[in-house]
Amino acid sequence: MEPKARCRRVRARRLLATFAAGAVVSVPLSIPALAQARFGDETLRRGDSGGDVRGLQRALNDAGYQTEVDGQFGPRTLKRVKAFEGNEQLRVDGVVTPADARALRAAASYGPGGEEVPPGSDEDITPPVEQTPGTEAKLTPDGLAVAPAGAPEAVQEVIEAGNEIAEAPYKYGGGHGESLKDSGYDCSGSMSYVLRKAGLLEISMASGGFTSYGDSGRGKWITTYANSGHGYLVVAGLRFDTSARKRTGTRWSDRMRSANGYVVRHPEGF
Repeated sequence: MEPKARCRRVRARRLLATFAAGAVVSVPLSIPALAQARFGDETLRRGDSGGDVRGLQRALNDAGYQTEVDGQFGPRTLKRVKAFEGNEQLRVDGVVTPADARALRAAASYGPGGEEVPPGSDEDITPPVEQTPGTEAKLTPDGLAVAPAGAPEAVQEVIEAGNEIAEAPYKYGGGHGESLKDSGYDCSGSMSYVLRKAGLLEISMASGGFTSYGDSGRGKWITTYANSGHGYLVVAGLRFDTSARKRTGTRWSDRMRSANGYVVRHPEGF
């Protein structure tokens, strides 16, 4: 018998003996690769990498925190994450938990800089807030607000302050410094500006902070609407909202919007 044939028979006998003994033979199988983790499934921190980090970076960009989408959680991404945490009054540690991811996705849904109108907002109009006769502000042809004569002084000051920045450009993070003056204002910065000018707020707050501001429910004169990604005011029947600029060119609008998903509150006494 040829040596090669003899070797083949020996290997065959050994293989049969292995099966007879009940041993498990590992056979290479073609299996699909494991699905990549999605952003929000796991906690992310500096040093992580992969598709979920790219998802994080895309969400940061969509929310206005510009960073490179390279799948690497490096110093630049860390800086943007901490900026988001600070603005949303989250724990500023640079660690993105699933709960943080949900908040970031909510902010990202409003588009870069929060300037995009969320689905179901101006297209899903709720009935205007009914004002008592003599308590309704009016819009001028150039989009500014005129306070009703009988409005309390603080309400008149809110409207006057709103007119000051009604046409100011949108600027992410604008209006959150110690000084009220800025080159532009984001949604919560706009709210903070007018309320601080009227003495109804001590320091500027992110939109998430307004979910616990003042008293619960609609106010007689001023109502705040806020969630983790956006916020706006209704003052004497007019809406003061950065998203109104896309329609009217100013922050003032006499059109209401859906309040679904917003926490509704008002300054104490107003």
